[in-house]
Amino acid sequence: MSRVEVKKTYKLYVGGAFPRSESGRSYAVADANGGFLANAALGSRKDARDAVVAARKAQPGWAGATAYNRGQVLYRVAEVMESRKAQFVGEVRAAEGVTAARAAALVDAAIDRWVWYAGWTDKFHQVHGGLNPVAGPYFNISAPEPTGVVAAIAPHQSSLLGLVSVVAPIVTPGNTAVVVASKDRPTPAIALAEALATSDVPGGVVNLLTGDPAEMAPWLASHRDVNAIDLTGAAGTQLDWAALERAAADNLKRVRRPVSAEEDWLADPGLARLEAFLETKTVWHPKGR
Repeated sequence: MSRVEVKKTYKLYVGGAFPRSESGRSYAVADANGGFLANAALGSRKDARDAVVAARKAQPGWAGATAYNRGQVLYRVAEVMESRKAQFVGEVRAAEGVTAARAAALVDAAIDRWVWYAGWTDKFHQVHGGLNPVAGPYFNISAPEPTGVVAAIAPHQSSLLGLVSVVAPIVTPGNTAVVVASKDRPTPAIALAEALATSDVPGGVVNLLTGDPAEMAPWLASHRDVNAIDLTGAAGTQLDWAALERAAADNLKRVRRPVSAEEDWLADPGLARLEAFLETKTVWHPKGR
């Protein structure tokens, strides 16, 4: 008797758990050749709101962890991905239609991207903070702090490396993330969610939604408990990112505008993405003469 293959159920990742969409909807995902690949959950605006609640609940604890501890946690994500590298290569090949060598290079870069940001958790304070010279008997000290809950539209063309390059700088300084994955290429995002769930990342720090960004993005942009939004994935799509920016401005969100649909995700990431979701607190303190 032949064995029946166990089919995978693709779900959302919210609050450290894998719920189905509250709408009960799903949609067919095609591989790079147009063949059927999977049925993915079609997230709704209610799912987006649930993800924001989970992210807000997790944010104080994540921001309150030591920088060293956050670095350990992010490095652990790289460890888990390394141990499941073959799976990620297969997911990227199926989603993007690239060669095995190209897929392996993209997965390697995604793993290395976690290590890169893990190394910055206890260093960006020195780069973006400091003792300011003032005229008077005072210490004037500026220190960077996380913005809070950050929503993001992941790039649609780079299913794993682009996704990691958006998520990692958000969570490095202590923000939590609500991310809408690529609609056409969501399966590597679900594999990443499984790696996050089996690493040391606390539930709610990263929340991954699959479905149509056009349905969820406007609600995330206007949600009053979202502190910032990264519109990277709006580049090269039908999403009206200017309208999303206007919705975000209604409650003074920080907005990172899309740069280019052809962004080079293999390039040195620099610190621009990390800087986008930092606030600066300045403290004055008297000193003796």
